Amino acid sequence: MSELVPGGNTPLPDGTLTFRVPGPFDVSALITDDSGKVRGDGDFVFYNQPAAPGVRLDGGRLTVDPPRLRTGASRVTVVVSPTDLTTPLGRLPSPTIQVTSADGRVLARFTPPRPERETVLLLAELYRRGTTWKLRALGQGYADGLAGVARDFGVDVTEDSAPSGVAAANTAPHGMRDGRPMRAPSPGPAFARGSAPGTRRPGADARGGSPGAPGGGPDPDGFLGPVNSARAAAGSPPVRLDPRLTAAARGHAAAMAARGTLASEGPDGVSVYQRVIAAGYPYLTIGEHLVSGPRTPHEFVEYCLSAEPSRRTLCDPAFDQAGLARVPDARTGDLYWTALWARPFSPAGLDRTTLEVIALTNTERASAGLPPLAADATLTAAAQAHSADMVARDFYAHTSPEGSRPWDRAAAAGSAHRAIGENIACGQRSPAEVVRGWMDSPGHRANILKRDFTHIGIGLAGGGRAGTYWTQLFGG
Repeated sequence: MSELVPGGNTPLPDGTLTFRVPGPFDVSALITDDSGKVRGDGDFVFYNQPAAPGVRLDGGRLTVDPPRLRTGASRVTVVVSPTDLTTPLGRLPSPTIQVTSADGRVLARFTPPRPERETVLLLAELYRRGTTWKLRALGQGYADGLAGVARDFGVDVTEDSAPSGVAAANTAPHGMRDGRPMRAPSPGPAFARGSAPGTRRPGADARGGSPGAPGGGPDPDGFLGPVNSARAAAGSPPVRLDPRLTAAARGHAAAMAARGTLASEGPDGVSVYQRVIAAGYPYLTIGEHLVSGPRTPHEFVEYCLSAEPSRRTLCDPAFDQAGLARVPDARTGDLYWTALWARPFSPAGLDRTTLEVIALTNTERASAGLPPLAADATLTAAAQAHSADMVARDFYAHTSPEGSRPWDRAAAAGSAHRAIGENIACGQRSPAEVVRGWMDSPGHRANILKRDFTHIGIGLAGGGRAGTYWTQLFGG
């Protein structure tokens, strides 16, 4: 089995090949000749068009039978994007592609460097050299989604209109299939990110809280009026401004304006979540909108309500505090907005969140006919320490920089369990989201449903490069 590095290649045997990318990712494929261009929409395989001659997509499994490719085809490029289109790749673990032969042998594996601002990756390329087929590891990223990939490969792209005053969003390739319109997965607006985390906490009034109330702050731009009006219409409690969140939002908006680019990480390499922690605001859950185009708070809120993912973030009842800033690009005058929505950290909130993760995990075990896992204080301590360590030292791995592994950390915390397993995740914003992500990944699912495990500990820490870092530590 070959472990490939970017640019590396390996020969492949005859017969059908299977490509898998475990985790919260969608897989697509582009079929081209030596020019690198498709002949038409039929050369683009994705979930709405799951088959082409010699190529088939079945769930997360892509199979390629090279002799059956259309005439002239000499390359198949494997493309990966987040399953949840509101989650940039930088918030997820690096996708790993595994290639197996017709008899089930693992032929090659490749994990690219962790993406940053990219929303789509060209992960690998199957290509012909003479009569031999080979695999090349790529890891090339696109910040403008599937539309950017499609343009480079010769697929016609049209763009949807955006609300007045808002920068146009990237859209996905359009075409016709059997005389009917079809559409590839849309990457969504590159400038609107957010999801629906957490559980509810009571909020303050729409004026930003009473004088001297913790987290209260002035609202000179009249931001809270349209925000809390929209939240009230959705049945959510009002938010109040927090000066620390506003300071972090201002710093991030200024970084985006200086570069002239919407991104979750500034040119200084600092992510929006790291700015929040640096401003002195520890959070339990957080969401954000990064937007360019609106001129007033009312236009900003109107934009946030125009698409379901961004509307959910604006109106999520989990949030009770917010920060907002808008900074102009000195060259163009365009306004760059950062809005942060959060619920502050509290020990009681941490306990509620970890108990919810355990409850959801045990629901999955019950569905599989397995007994529940019991909360374990030593496993909890080790899991919480690992999440905090990943945030503090900016790494994401089961093995720490000095080499300690899950069983080492469990033993150091005082655990006597003989069998230890660990799941980690980053970027998810609620217990439901993180457990669903683990269940959608075969390796993580196996840990959750392992009969030998009897106890569990949960840890989470916010403020890392990818947001919140989660650890699930099992013992048996």
